Order: sequence, then C-alpha cells, then structure tokens
Amino acid sequence: MPEGQIIKALSGYYYVHEEGSNQIWQCRARGVFKKRGISPLVGDYVSFEPSSNGEGTVTEIAKRRNELIRPPIANVDQALLVFSIEEPEFNQILLDKFIVHIEKADITPIICLTKLDLAATLDGIPEEMEIYQKIGYEVFITSSKTKIGLSDVEEYLKGKTTVFAGQSGVGKSTLLNELDPSLQIETGEISLKLGRGRHTTRHVELIRLPSGGMVADTPGFSQLDFSSIEAEELSGLFLEFRDYSEQCKFRGCLHQNEPSCAVKSAVEKEEISSQRYQNYLQFLVDIQSEKQKRRY
Repeated sequence: MPEGQIIKALSGYYYVHEEGSNQIWQCRARGVFKKRGISPLVGDYVSFEPSSNGEGTVTEIAKRRNELIRPPIANVDQALLVFSIEEPEFNQILLDKFIVHIEKADITPIICLTKLDLAATLDGIPEEMEIYQKIGYEVFITSSKTKIGLSDVEEYLKGKTTVFAGQSGVGKSTLLNELDPSLQIETGEISLKLGRGRHTTRHVELIRLPSGGMVADTPGFSQLDFSSIEAEELSGLFLEFRDYSEQCKFRGCLHQNEPSCAVKSAVEKEEISSQRYQNYLQFLVDIQSEKQKRRY
C-alpha cells in the first residue's frame, strides 16, 4: 500500500503527496478514524489505498512526533514566531505566550523580528532580543524592504517543516513572498495564485520552498489560552527556569510565594529577566483562574 504525507486538508478531503513521486492524491479518511475519535492532520504520514482518477482512501496514520490543535497540523520541526519592531509595536508578553504553547507541543521556537528598516538605528532593536539569545533561542532580525537577514532565515528553513505564527500586520505574508515569489500573497488583496488575501486562509497547507524545506500556511493560531497547560508544568516551559527550579527548597515550587525559591533569587540577581518572570506570573494566574472556573 503506498505511503505519503498529507499536505492539505480541505472540505473533508486530504491531499496526500505520494512518497517517491510528484503525484498528489485526493483522499477521504476511513470511517474507522471517526469512530476512534481520530482526525487526520496536515503533516501526517499516512498509508492510503488508491482508487481511480487520482482519488483514494487514507487507511493508516503513522505515529506523530507532535501536533497542534489550532491550527491543526502534525510533525512540525519548528515555529517561526514573527514579530515586528514597529507597526505593530513589538509585544513581549504575546511572544512569551507563543513560546509557551510551542514549547508545550515539543516544537522548536525561532524568533524572527521584521521591519528593521523602521528602526532609526540598531539601537531601535528591542533589547529583549538579547534576552532570548541568552536563553538559547535562535533570533533573526530582518527587513523585507532592504533584504537584510532574509538569506539567513531561508537557510535555517532548509530541510525542515516550519509553521509561521504572529499577529496580523507583522509581515508574515511579505516574508513568505520573499522566500517564494511565486506565491504572490498580497496584503488586503486576493492572491492570484492562492485565491486569498488577508484573513482569507481557511485551511492548513504545506508549501515546499524552492530552496528546500516546507512551510505551513495556516489560518493562524486561534488557541492561545492556557486550558491545556497545568500550573505545575508552566515553569518547565520557561527554559531559563529549569536549572534553577531543581535548586528550589520545595519540590513542585511554583516560584510564586514559596520561601527559598531559586528562581525568585535568580530574578533578584538579574540572572533571569524580570519581565519574563512577570509574564510567567501572569500566565500562572491565568491558569489558576481557568482551573477555578472549571471547578465550578
């Protein structure tokens, strides 16, 4: 039975790129998946049974390395978190929220700061970028207008499957156009090739880049609440907390009000960013509030 990868899901059909060929099969999923409460996802590696006219049926889904629920996609290597210096202004708490959800899904976060041309000087780059580099995150600073940093991003996407994330207006579509000019995605206008413009993407699709690698074109990240994250695991999603957490006096320390907390001590010594810590506390309150609501 042939195998392949689902590269698009639309209106109950799954478009499978057959392994070892250029053929795309339009498939339905076996009814047994629905009975088991399983839905095939874009990015899934599958076995399928061909029928006629390029159609077929997905019969098996291979074990996933990871998955996201919204957008629904599986087997992603990394997430390019796209934020702009200005228009809209850089938003650190939103970036940290994205990072937490991406870390939770066991996907590697990469930070891409766009619109460098709007910074009057290099001093215009948010100083927070240095914090993320120190933590160990890959950070790219780019300008689609002046082409700065674009080749570095392109090189980093080679051979990997990358999902793009970021708020509207930060330059995701512009960046995708620079990576593959044939996409012709236009802000506020309908794309000649893809038949969509701003906010019109309604399905998830994997696009193969000319330089290698695949990027996920998605309707966006619509689930950034904390319903799937427990208070006890939040600390582990802040990478710089991990080593310090092991030194806390109490096992399961939430780094909130507990005495002899190594994380709070590291914040006081400026070994951990105070802003990142404040964002952590805010997320912790959000998680505890949601849990309280569910209880009642």
